[in-house]
Amino acid sequence: MTTTSHEFIIVGAGMAGLTATAYLSRAGHDVLLIEKNETCGGLLGSIQKDGFVFDTGPRSIENSGAVRPLLNDLEISLELLKSPVSIGIEDKILHFTSNESIYEYQSLLEKLYPDNKEEIAAIFLLIKNILKDMVILNEIDNPIFKDMKKDIGYLFKELFPYLGKFLLANRRINRRKDPVEDTLKKMTSNQSLVDIMTQHFFKSTPTFFALGYFHTYLDYFYPKGGTRKIPEAIVQKIINWGGSILYGTEIHEIIPSENKLADIDGNTFSYEKLIWCADLKSLYRFLKFRDLEEKVSRKISIQKDKLLSNRGGDSVFSLFLGIDEPLEKFQSISNGHFFYTPSKKGLGESTWTTLKTIIKNFETTPKEAIMNWLDEYCQLNTYEISIPGLRDPTLSPKEKTGLIVSILFEYDLMKKVQEGGWYEEFKIEVENRMVEILSKSVYPRIKDKILFRFSLTPISISNRVGSSEGAITGWTFENPIPVVQDILNMTKSVKTPIPNILQAGQWSYSPSGVPIAILTGLAAAKNVMKNKK
Repeated sequence: MTTTSHEFIIVGAGMAGLTATAYLSRAGHDVLLIEKNETCGGLLGSIQKDGFVFDTGPRSIENSGAVRPLLNDLEISLELLKSPVSIGIEDKILHFTSNESIYEYQSLLEKLYPDNKEEIAAIFLLIKNILKDMVILNEIDNPIFKDMKKDIGYLFKELFPYLGKFLLANRRINRRKDPVEDTLKKMTSNQSLVDIMTQHFFKSTPTFFALGYFHTYLDYFYPKGGTRKIPEAIVQKIINWGGSILYGTEIHEIIPSENKLADIDGNTFSYEKLIWCADLKSLYRFLKFRDLEEKVSRKISIQKDKLLSNRGGDSVFSLFLGIDEPLEKFQSISNGHFFYTPSKKGLGESTWTTLKTIIKNFETTPKEAIMNWLDEYCQLNTYEISIPGLRDPTLSPKEKTGLIVSILFEYDLMKKVQEGGWYEEFKIEVENRMVEILSKSVYPRIKDKILFRFSLTPISISNRVGSSEGAITGWTFENPIPVVQDILNMTKSVKTPIPNILQAGQWSYSPSGVPIAILTGLAAAKNVMKNKK
C-alpha cells in the first residue's frame, strides 16, 4: 500500500477526464489521472481482431463547436475524414449529403405513408425550423476555448454580434424539451410513422435534440485510424506535458473531510482538488461523510438521494462482424454510417408494454415468451450500422469488410437474464436474429460470408466503463433530469455540494455526448485553475 499527494486528481479517463488532465498538465500543474481500465478513452475506444478495427463507442464524431477546437487548441494533428450518413427503410435508401437531403427524407416517408402526406409536411416544417436554430447554435466554436481578456478582438468582432441570435435560438430550443414521441403523436395518429422517425433515438429524447440530429448528420466526421485516435493523441500530450496517468486503479472510498481517496487495494491519494469524471452515482456511493459540517452533509445527502434514485439512459447491443466480402459491395448500398429499418411497421407501443411486463415478472415468464418478444423486437427495430472501412479502408483487410451493427437494448432485461443464468445463451440468440434479419433484407445471404462474430451488451458496457445501467449518454430522458440542462449554465454543471470536488462528463450535463464531455472537462479544469490563482 502506498500514499501519494497531488495538487489535482482526476478520476475517469474518458473524454472529460482526458480534457481536464490535458489542460491542467499543459499549465504546469501536478495532476494525476486515475483510470480503472488499462486504456483511456472510456466509451471512445476500439477493438482489433484479425486485421479488423472496430469502434466500441460512437460510430462517428460530431463537432458541435467543441471537438475540432479542442484538437486545434491542444495542437493535435489528426486526419479527420467525412462520415456521411445513410437512412434506409425496407428497400428505400437515401444518403444525407447536404441540407437538401431533408427534402428527400420527407419524400421517402410520403411514399411509405401516402395517407399521411399533410401530417408529414407539418412535421418537416417543424424539423426545418429546429434545424435553423441548430445551425445558429453551432455557427461558431464554443467560446470556452477563448481567453476573453487576451482576445478582445474576438469578443467584439465575433462573440457579441453572435450573442443576440444565439440567445433567441436557445430560447426557442428550450421550448422544445418535450419528448419527441409526444410531439409527433400530436401531429399524426399513425403510430408506425412516429416509430420510424423516433425509434433509433433514446426513449423520450427531447424534441429539439432528436429532430435536430438531421443537422448533426452533416456534421459527422471520423478520425483516420478509428475513433480511438483522439484519446490516444490526448494521452500523448498529457505525457509530454508531465501529467501522470495511473491505469488499472479502481477507487472505492472518498473522504472529502481529509481530501483523500482510496483504491480497492488500500492505496491512498491526497488532493487539493478532485475532478470526478467517472460514473456519478459511484461518486456518491463511495463518499464517506465523517467529520463534515452538518449543513454540508445535509446538502450532499439531498444530492445523493436525487442521483441514486434516478437511472442511466438507454444502452445498446452491438454485434461485430468480420465479413468475407469486399468494401465495394457495401459501398454500393450505403455510406459508412447507416440507419436501417427493415420494416415500415415500426415497433409500436405494445412492444414496450410487453417488455415492461417481462422485466417485472421475469421469474415467472416462460423463456418462449421472452424469445417471441425478442423476435418481434429484432424484426421491427432500427439498426445503426457502422462500416469503418468505408471511411478508412485500412481498417479492414483487403477484400474483407468489418460491420458494427447496434440496436438500443434494455439493461434491465440483460441483467435479469444474467441473474437467471442464461446470459451467454441469450446473447447468441440476439446475435442470430440480427444476422438473420440483415441476411433477409439489406445484406442478402450475409450470414454465409461471416468470418467471425462477437458482441457487446449493456452488461459489457457497465462492466467495462462502470456506467450505471450501461448508459451511453448519461441520464435517462424518461425521468426528471437531475443535472443542468441549459447550455447557458453549462459551466455551472461542474459544481457539486462536496468540498473541493467537481464533476465533469456525460453525467454532469444533459443531453450529453462527446462534445459535452469535452466542454465540462475544460470547464472543470478552468474552475480549479481560477481558484488556485
